[in-house]
Amino acid sequence: MRISELSKLTGASIRSLRYYEAKGLIATQREENGYRVYNQMVVERVKTIQFYLSLGFTTEQIESFLNCVMKNQESLCDDLLPLYTEKLQDIERQMEMLQMLQANLKDRIAYIEQQRIQGLPVGLPAK
Repeated sequence: MRISELSKLTGASIRSLRYYEAKGLIATQREENGYRVYNQMVVERVKTIQFYLSLGFTTEQIESFLNCVMKNQESLCDDLLPLYTEKLQDIERQMEMLQMLQANLKDRIAYIEQQRIQGLPVGLPAK
């Protein structure tokens, strides 16, 4: 199949498919006219790549375990569990940071609203 067909079947943009190919995540053959031609197995591979991207993994990380996942069950790929654990810890740290930012913004909004109600000028907090 050609790249446009692969794009339609997977929902991945042509640009993304070319990127996956450049990263070595998917393989293609070229026709004499230079057009890319993909086999049916690439459809599942692209969907697997998209799944791991949706979990927040980079293409470099995906490259490290993709062949194992495509050949075996996820639980048989020794590299995955540590990556999952590390990704979860990263997400939890990001969530903590976002919660802190959220609290700071709520405090600032409440301060500004209170100053306005009192008719006082609003300035930056003292350092």
